[in-house]
Amino acid sequence: MARSRQSRIGRQPSLLRIKMIPSLTVVIGSMITALPIITDYPILPPLGLLVLLAWRLIRPSYWPVWAGFPFGLIDDIFSGQPFGSAAFLWSVIFILLETVDRKAVRRDYWQDWLIASIAMIIVLISGMLIVDFQSNLLRVDLLVPQILISILLYPFVARLIGAIDNWRVAS
Repeated sequence: MARSRQSRIGRQPSLLRIKMIPSLTVVIGSMITALPIITDYPILPPLGLLVLLAWRLIRPSYWPVWAGFPFGLIDDIFSGQPFGSAAFLWSVIFILLETVDRKAVRRDYWQDWLIASIAMIIVLISGMLIVDFQSNLLRVDLLVPQILISILLYPFVARLIGAIDNWRVAS
């Protein structure tokens, strides 16, 4: 008994899949940083931020400028940073990205990587200074491994988000 398959031509993807997948991937990225990895220094990259930047740079008009705030609050819950620090910093990054998008005519892959790298450096250093400005001002060098891993991981995350985005909008 053969089952007939409906043609996928002309079908639209699920509205739930289109709307929920980007947000869900950012939340999962933020949750991964809550894994119990014990080190003396910060080494795990901010995966929620990496995923958020990848979505924002791949689909610039998908989220409004204020979207960094709620995602930052969710990240604050899982990261252990002072509540509101990621919400503030991610909002600043979204505002800066909006400014860059208005001034730039077109960006390529390398420029996106540079923009994401600068955004991650700003967020990581600012987050460390928010925790304790006095004692962390001279210890910014502790973040160098985390910054390098984050910068080198961005192309992989962007590629993964691109594949998820293709699946998300495919019929």
